[in-house]
Amino acid sequence: MQPITAELKRWIVAQATAGHPPDVVLDAMKASGWNEDVAIDALETTMREHLGVAAGDEAANAAAGAGEPARPVPGAAVTAGTPAIHAGDRDVRVVMAMTLPRVVVFADLLSADECVELIALARSRLARSETVETSTGGTAVNPARTSDGMFFEPGEFPVCARLEKRIAELLGWPLENGEGLQILRYGPGAEYLPHYDYFDPEEAGTPAILQRGGQRVGSIVCYLNTPDAGGATVFPDIGLQVAPVRGNAVFFSYDRPHPATRTLHGGAPVHSGEKWVATKWLREGKFE
Repeated sequence: MQPITAELKRWIVAQATAGHPPDVVLDAMKASGWNEDVAIDALETTMREHLGVAAGDEAANAAAGAGEPARPVPGAAVTAGTPAIHAGDRDVRVVMAMTLPRVVVFADLLSADECVELIALARSRLARSETVETSTGGTAVNPARTSDGMFFEPGEFPVCARLEKRIAELLGWPLENGEGLQILRYGPGAEYLPHYDYFDPEEAGTPAILQRGGQRVGSIVCYLNTPDAGGATVFPDIGLQVAPVRGNAVFFSYDRPHPATRTLHGGAPVHSGEKWVATKWLREGKFE
């Protein structure tokens, strides 16, 4: 029997909040291997629980979360007023910058050769992508994510170390506060439905996860190729779509683990070809 986890419930609520109709959410779950009866039960149960919360209680919860003390975040000094930033060994261009949410699009973060090398190093180690299960502190296959992926250890290869150092310089954030690069491959039809990258403080497994460096406070998605069609990074709360262009990247930060940061985001389906990305998450402390 497939379990209806807290992580799955949060994902379902996020899809509803983002405006995805129930049939689309159900199809996504079935495509990811969920039994149809279990998926329907999960949808109905989750939405009854969600809609059963009194409006006043939701407002109070939102206010409480939004009022949590803000954490320092990477990239705070980056603005569109500085069109190019010297990031150690390379000049990186700022294409666009937003304040709330904090989103910055960079160009020329990686060279074409670096993109090719990262793909080649990762290809033989790909497996079905999993997400962190904050209810347990482990990882599990999630119907929201239909990509293949793998993790490099921090600095595992020279190209990894070079990119990680460049990102640290670009965002003014300690190198040791970064998780290892994750490489993802999205084939035709693959996607990652809208979600948040921070760890839910209400989940039982979160304290164990936070022992390795505290909360995530920033994410950077680097595009290693340009798909033939589709595959944009989307921010449903603000109607933003970032095109996946080889060598470019989108960065966003979140100073507290709460939807008030407006960092709900996802990877739109790839319509033709494939999409390769290198994702790096930044913690508030040293990642161990």
